[in-house]
Amino acid sequence: MKDGAAHLRSLRDGRAIFIDGRRVADVTTDPAFAGAVASAAGLYAFQAREAESMTFELPGGTRTGLAWMQPRNHAELVQRRRAMERIAEQSCGMMGRSPDHVASTFVGFMAGLHVWRDYDAKRADALAAYFAEARAKDHWLGYVIINPQADKSKQAKDQPGRDLVAQVVDEDAQGITIRGAKMLATAGVMANEIMISGIVALTPGDEPYAFTAITPMATKGLKLTSRRSYEAAATSTFDYPLSARFDENDAVVFFDDVKIPWERVFVHKDLRMMQAQWHETRAHVMQNYQCIVRLMVKLRFLLGLAHKVAETNGILAFPQTRETLGLLAAKASTIEGLVIAMEAAGEDFHGTFVPDRRLLVTAQVLAQNTYPEFIDAIRGLSGGGLIMVPSSVADFDGGEVEQMINASQRSPVTDSEGRVKLMKLVWDAIGSEFGSRHLQYEMFYSGPQFAIRGNSYRFHDWTGPKAMVDDFMASYDRPRTPARHAAE
Repeated sequence: MKDGAAHLRSLRDGRAIFIDGRRVADVTTDPAFAGAVASAAGLYAFQAREAESMTFELPGGTRTGLAWMQPRNHAELVQRRRAMERIAEQSCGMMGRSPDHVASTFVGFMAGLHVWRDYDAKRADALAAYFAEARAKDHWLGYVIINPQADKSKQAKDQPGRDLVAQVVDEDAQGITIRGAKMLATAGVMANEIMISGIVALTPGDEPYAFTAITPMATKGLKLTSRRSYEAAATSTFDYPLSARFDENDAVVFFDDVKIPWERVFVHKDLRMMQAQWHETRAHVMQNYQCIVRLMVKLRFLLGLAHKVAETNGILAFPQTRETLGLLAAKASTIEGLVIAMEAAGEDFHGTFVPDRRLLVTAQVLAQNTYPEFIDAIRGLSGGGLIMVPSSVADFDGGEVEQMINASQRSPVTDSEGRVKLMKLVWDAIGSEFGSRHLQYEMFYSGPQFAIRGNSYRFHDWTGPKAMVDDFMASYDRPRTPARHAAE
């Protein structure tokens, strides 16, 4: 069974990560990534400690994470979800691309293996073989499925610069060669392998961009350019308790003539299959189900923060405060209720029991508004307390500065240090660079609002609602009256 130490060893593979004008020698020790990577390894350590409830046995006796389970019924789907909840709890829901995310994507792919067989038997065999390998090794997989932003009015083939978007530039008996860039490799620095694909619909002429493949992070020619590390800027865990440990990172991935063998190529220059892999299988459902489960945990954490802020500020008894907290509790419970409902209304999809996708996209639509509403509410409850905190933990110097802190940082429920500690945590969750990134992430990771709401329209069964209207309208008619002036 994979544990934390094994995951750390697997990341010391010479991968090419660039940040602040330098190449990173070792992501497990570099100040830009070491805290988040340690938290990543901690997920595997936790899973190994709690193996009975967090793993399942494969043929041959190997145990692997429950995220790789293809649930056969409602009970197994719930069992799998409870394991994903516990993974999310380890980071308060702050690690969005934990190892259960892309594993869920592949579970969804495998639920639709028949779609692959109808497309190309060799590509289907490659997918099935890779799934078995990644599952047995309990790989942490990342993915990049969005093109770098340039001119959004143009298709990939029409963008300036021929090598902007990752594309197939060559192929031979051994495999394909890709060149160009993709985004946004969230948690890529701590992943074992990365899948390259696309989720935006392509048009004729885009065939070189229409591929899905996977390769190790240390593959020759694969390079990541990281955004700013919030972890590196965190002065201490006390001052930035989330940034210092859970900054999973985001990066643009460059493919400098990267060679990928055929056994790791699942879609090859096929425009229709690029969409079918997401929506004719259940990959889109399974990956976003994991996201909503994680969000459910994250909202619980934010709800707890909101309540503690109200207690600490002595405003919990105010009617308007209870109104705010009651509304937040209802919104968090709505997401939780949708998780339970999408499981209860799930379907047997070719042998894999999957959540109801209509309720899944309903949760996605609500989630894009719910998270910013939580952030605004916590800001309102906190007020100026978020910016009156001392500059850093160094101000607790045992002398003059700490005396001023004790005199000015007061609360009816905790001491000065307790108040500062809470407000530092709240600021990191909603106001720091880390917190601001999470707001942007939760609003857009699943796509623009029009796309998510479009999916809600597309997946809803309109037959029943329209029939209700038609049936009711058929129950009455316009009154018939004698025509006036008939004799005339």
